Amino acid sequence: MKQHLVIFDTTLRDGEQSPGASMTREEKIRVARQLEKMRVDVIEAGFAAASPGDFESIQAIAQAIKDSTVCSLARASENDIARSGEAIRPAKSGRIHTFIATSPIHMEKKLRMSPDQVVEQAVKAIGWARQYTDDVEFSAEDAGRSEIDFLCRIFEAVIKAGAKTINVPDTVGYNIPSQYAETMRQLIERVPNSDKVVWSVHCHNDLGLAVSNSLAAVLAGARQVECTINGLGERAGNAALEEIVMAVRTRADVFPVETRIDTTQIVAASKLVSQITGYPVQPNKAVVGANAFAHESGIHQDGVLKHRETYEIMRAQDVGWTQNKLVLGKHSGRNAFKSRLQELGIELDSDETLNAAFARFKELADRKHEIFDEDLHALVSDEVVTPEQEHYKLVYSRVTSETGEMPQATVILNVGGVEHKAEAGGGGPVDATFKAIESIAGSGAELLLYSVNAITTGTDAQGEVTTRLAKGGRIVNGNGADTDIVIASARSYLNALNKLESTLDKVRAQGDDI
Repeated sequence: MKQHLVIFDTTLRDGEQSPGASMTREEKIRVARQLEKMRVDVIEAGFAAASPGDFESIQAIAQAIKDSTVCSLARASENDIARSGEAIRPAKSGRIHTFIATSPIHMEKKLRMSPDQVVEQAVKAIGWARQYTDDVEFSAEDAGRSEIDFLCRIFEAVIKAGAKTINVPDTVGYNIPSQYAETMRQLIERVPNSDKVVWSVHCHNDLGLAVSNSLAAVLAGARQVECTINGLGERAGNAALEEIVMAVRTRADVFPVETRIDTTQIVAASKLVSQITGYPVQPNKAVVGANAFAHESGIHQDGVLKHRETYEIMRAQDVGWTQNKLVLGKHSGRNAFKSRLQELGIELDSDETLNAAFARFKELADRKHEIFDEDLHALVSDEVVTPEQEHYKLVYSRVTSETGEMPQATVILNVGGVEHKAEAGGGGPVDATFKAIESIAGSGAELLLYSVNAITTGTDAQGEVTTRLAKGGRIVNGNGADTDIVIASARSYLNALNKLESTLDKVRAQGDDI
């Protein structure tokens, strides 16, 4: 019989560390529910000690999720672990994931601790964590550049102290598959009581090897893989969950393990995370890219038509591609709308939110003849991602653009309950709109990214716009969707401004210097 491979998803923690990928509590709950629907074993919901917002999000997810283990990350400090313990307390199944650096460069330059002190602190951390849960995971940060003898020593100590999962992260994406697999083999062979714990891997993609390293480690004995939807993560990202899961499933002849993942939910999870974070999925991305099952070559097309497996090693429907069908129209009622959202794993937290989303659906249905699942995801994301109390609201927008003339935009914004009007010209209609908005907001934010994606096909498709702004060291992504690309752009820009304002409010409330 095949052994179980634990899928540990860290989209909500490590994935959120991508610049601008910060999510609100409501967004995190939506992603967590989709992960639960996909049957992810462990959801790392955040870093409880990082901020009050992170703590509240973990606690809310712990209350909402019943079928997956909810985990909080914590440094090897008593305060961090106490915050994590309190955050996961409502969970039906909770885990604390504590870590400390073990590489010579990290111990010397960052921690300024001796190896003996690091081992002592790690053992203490396990003891503190076990006051809250028996499910304790220990990570040796930067294990990929750590000395194998020291790893054996610290892992032996934390296993003796009660750790149930041992994680060997390639924190900076430095390893290559053969080297990483050999490290895993040696650790499992040399560490006493290695058979009493689950060995885990957490790989970063700096050299494009996160998935390869993870899979090599599985062949060497690892039985938990830490990964993210779409490979989201800081720097070059993490190992992509969808690639890990489908590699194990597709090459069952090679891997002695199986997951419990419902693979038909993979595409829905990918789209949800992409829309919420504003990180689009590249068309040629494995498994979830728009071209993943497309064939341009005539030879390939001929082969697939004759026998699918000539050029396809997976079925598109197995990962959820066939579910994106026409579902609703302008005559659909509120109950049908609500039922379809539930089928898509979208749960709105109040009747007021549902009514607002339904009103926008009706508005969209009047302008767009065919409404697809992707449209519903975008519509609800656009409704939910906005902070509960919008500081900036779009009241009116008018843009004129003609050959040989500079485009002009007029906008009216509601700012803190007061309406303001502004006009501006620009290099294009979107540029003019942004300048008009800025003349009212005066945010001084720097525009880092502006991207547009068509959600579905056709000239009446909704455009999904991502705007990334930076100010004072903070980076946020704004999202907006509409059949009018200029309106979508305005929504996106205002959404980003609202996130910046929301962040400022939190900092002011905490009394920190700005």
